[in-house]
Amino acid sequence: MRTKTHDNKVTLICLLAAAVLSLTLLPGCGSTTHVQNQTSVGQQLQDLDKSYKDGLITQKEYEKLKKKIIKEND
Repeated sequence: MRTKTHDNKVTLICLLAAAVLSLTLLPGCGSTTHVQNQTSVGQQLQDLDKSYKDGLITQKEYEKLKKKIIKEND
């Protein structure tokens, strides 16, 4: 025969287990951590040049993005 105290303890244990589980799963949710760009300036410029030569971007876009890459890494 279960008592009210026993049922309350079981409920409390379940709630605590749910809280611990949610705390271990939540750190990645809504995180504002920024991923740092690991690509070198040279690699960015090479990729940009390839995009231009492959016809993926116009000369105007190429020049604008090239200046941006250089300015951001100056």
